[in-house]
Amino acid sequence: MHVFIMVAGVFTGAHVWQETVARLVAAGSSAHAVPLTGVDPSRPATPTHVGLETHIEDVIAAIDAVDVTSGQEIVLVGHDYGIHPVLGAADRRAERVARVVYLDCGMPQNGVPALVAVPDQALRAQLTEHAEAGEREGVLAPPAPDEWERWGSTAGVGEAALERLTALATPQPLGTLLQPLRLTGAVAAVPITGVLCARNGASIDLVQRLVDFGDPALAVLTEPQVTFFELPTGHWPMLSCPAALTDVLLRAAAGDGHRLRPVGDDAPVPAHLRPFPVDVPELPRDRQGHVDLYVPDGEGPRPAVVFVHGGPVPAGARPRPREWPTLVGYARLAAAEGMVGATLDHSLHDVADYERAAADIAAAVELVRADARVDADRIALWFFSGGGLLTTDWLTQPPAWLRCLAASYPVLAPLPAWGLVGSRFQPARAVEQAGALPVVLLRAGRETPEIAATVAAFVTAANDCAARLEVVDVPDGHHGFETLDAPEETVPALHHAMRSVVTHLTS
Repeated sequence: MHVFIMVAGVFTGAHVWQETVARLVAAGSSAHAVPLTGVDPSRPATPTHVGLETHIEDVIAAIDAVDVTSGQEIVLVGHDYGIHPVLGAADRRAERVARVVYLDCGMPQNGVPALVAVPDQALRAQLTEHAEAGEREGVLAPPAPDEWERWGSTAGVGEAALERLTALATPQPLGTLLQPLRLTGAVAAVPITGVLCARNGASIDLVQRLVDFGDPALAVLTEPQVTFFELPTGHWPMLSCPAALTDVLLRAAAGDGHRLRPVGDDAPVPAHLRPFPVDVPELPRDRQGHVDLYVPDGEGPRPAVVFVHGGPVPAGARPRPREWPTLVGYARLAAAEGMVGATLDHSLHDVADYERAAADIAAAVELVRADARVDADRIALWFFSGGGLLTTDWLTQPPAWLRCLAASYPVLAPLPAWGLVGSRFQPARAVEQAGALPVVLLRAGRETPEIAATVAAFVTAANDCAARLEVVDVPDGHHGFETLDAPEETVPALHHAMRSVVTHLTS
């Protein structure tokens, strides 16, 4: 029999697990929601004396109360912030824990405080200042009814449940977010399961893509003892779909779940490293700093198309994005049309890096424009995937030399878990200032619902302000369709879009 010990996230107490606990018990398991000191009403405490270590001790006490000699296996479940005390406790009681379930949360590391997982980036910056100043007293006020989205998608949570969540929310002691997590490494031996909530912006496919990028730090996710599940809901599945969550937890405890494909000689070629579907000339690259140029033969100067990869892409990914077959293929396709094609690397390694990435792109564009083989007054920018948010700066009062902006399967609004609600990276707002700038949008018909919603909002905004938007549809295309879908479906759309961009550059 399994014993589920569950720990809630910020501002919430054991009450959020009420229905999940009841369903687990009805299924024949034992289940306990841990009341956290200084957060749950049943364990009041002065916030000054409450830190992450306090909550780790709360979870350890719950573990020690289980009689494992009777054959009961302990499964720890951490949601949101709750994964931090769960890992701290599992590290000190590794021999007693059968599995740790990461419920729509990050992967905390030794020595790192929970504040790094705060999704609201502005608030995270404020908390970081507190931590650097050694200030750990006080509390963080719980969200107002209309502020929960800043902490994660509320998709699927009914109005009554959201009202109850707000009514029972309590302040979070700052020490729980600012005190670093300390791990000995013992917890690494404990099997783990990740439960991802798709409506909050996470998916198994996304994690597989991150692993495929080749960052050694993510290789641990492909080990046999690591499994994954995905729920089509927001950040609070215990409120939005407790029945589905219960089923997933029971299956996780049994060792079921999806296992990620490892990167290696025997593994299939990852999507981003598969051949470009268009037969293009094998032009050599001309490397200039963090930019690669593909220049056709003949006299110049020529218009240029700068291709901006998506992300986040882990810093350790190899090969680097500017060398990926898809980006190189696009650049050579532009060169076949008489344009200079350019690929680049930028610093979008995490969702917190958009500012840095935007600066990298601006520098790359100026490097391209300064090249004697390039017509500095005829430039197009072409963005992909998560790079779609980086269109914002170029849509906002575009410079005269920017003749066209294109985007393939872009993310055109921050996803809920990215914590960018108040950021400036909002393309749907920026398009109102695009003026006469032509925008060519390649839209995947089988895009994930979360990303498709951002594209739909952008198209609506563009139409409302009469922007010069051309939509090139790939009806049966998926996100990253160039190497995922049949060439007969994708190649005509690629040629169509490229011809449109070239026309805007040369007219």
